Amino acid sequence: MTVPPRPTLWNSERPLILAHRGASAYAPENTLAAFRLAAEMGADGVELDVRLSADGVPVVIHDATVGRTTDGYGTVSQLTLTQLQALDAGSWFSPDFAGQRLPTLQEVLEVLGDRLLFNVELKGSSWRDRGLEAAVLAVIEAQGMLDRVLISSFDPFALRRMKRLAPRLPVALLYAPDLPLYLRRAWLAPLLPHEVRNPEHTMVTPKAMAWFRRHRYRVVTWTVDEPEEMRRLARLGVDGIITNRPDVARRVLAPSPEATP
Repeated sequence: MTVPPRPTLWNSERPLILAHRGASAYAPENTLAAFRLAAEMGADGVELDVRLSADGVPVVIHDATVGRTTDGYGTVSQLTLTQLQALDAGSWFSPDFAGQRLPTLQEVLEVLGDRLLFNVELKGSSWRDRGLEAAVLAVIEAQGMLDRVLISSFDPFALRRMKRLAPRLPVALLYAPDLPLYLRRAWLAPLLPHEVRNPEHTMVTPKAMAWFRRHRYRVVTWTVDEPEEMRRLARLGVDGIITNRPDVARRVLAPSPEATP
């Protein structure tokens, strides 16, 4: 039996397909069920969010509080891992997913590390070092995944701390149209070394792409679910597309030979 090669960053002739919090259109976001489904649907990787528990463990969850995506309440940073993993993270989405837990970053990499790339977004960081970057890096290094992880954040302080800890680890600056103009400028590069820009998809224009390429940035854009928008972005030459619907992206960006007339 032939074992498929492990995916690596930027080795594709088409945009990478990164499932936003897993296949989150079809399964509860940021759960193993959503990540497994993304792999089954042909995603190249997943985008996920990490926060520190009260006892310093990187846990995969988007919000600062647990109320929206679990049956519990409280702030992630004030709950221990045991308390967080006692919560039901699936029933809010559908009874079919009852019993899904909030996974740790380590669990996700252990279960799916051979099948997927990972865009790890740092949440809950700030200008103060609270230990998130070091804890996340320790997990990535322990799993031997430095060459298959992209770190992203809206927080330039978090990215700068991560780059100091791991110069080889690629980092991406996330931003939306309301990002302060100074964070988009080229002179930021010496202050905040980063290889990738993560603009919201409506910001990706021919002019923007020319600027990104001139300054040698890779471009991974979010969050794109409409086929025609995926095609537009692919024509512009983006390096990756983050989507809630990896099955749709696969059909649009990497159709099977059988589907080609």
